[in-house]
Amino acid sequence: MIKKITINTAGQGLYEITNQVTSVVQDSDCAAGICNIFLRHTSAGLTIQENADPSAKRDLENWIKREVKENDPNYTHTFEGPDDMPAHIKSVITGCSLTVPVEKSSLLLGTWQGIYLWEYRNAPQARKVVVAVV
Repeated sequence: MIKKITINTAGQGLYEITNQVTSVVQDSDCAAGICNIFLRHTSAGLTIQENADPSAKRDLENWIKREVKENDPNYTHTFEGPDDMPAHIKSVITGCSLTVPVEKSSLLLGTWQGIYLWEYRNAPQARKVVVAVV
């Protein structure tokens, strides 16, 4: 089963998409298999992270902003603004695909794990995500 979903973002940050992915997996009626989540963009990323304590999310967002700064004079890919090249670099760090085991139409995530789309652009975006359950 493959389903395409759209995640609307309001600018940079981590957006939990666990519920949307879980819904697709539940509809799949998959006894045992895998769920692949694929992001169809190069300036955002996917990650599995702590979803219980909001301070973990804030610390991650602050860390990546410190490590990959905007307005670096060495960037040449700047046509779309000062957040463009940093967004591509951050995407390399997180990647655009995740795989999670599935059993009895449920994601086998750990107790405190959530699936996140990590938006790296400043402006709101409509991010396209493909969820495949096999």
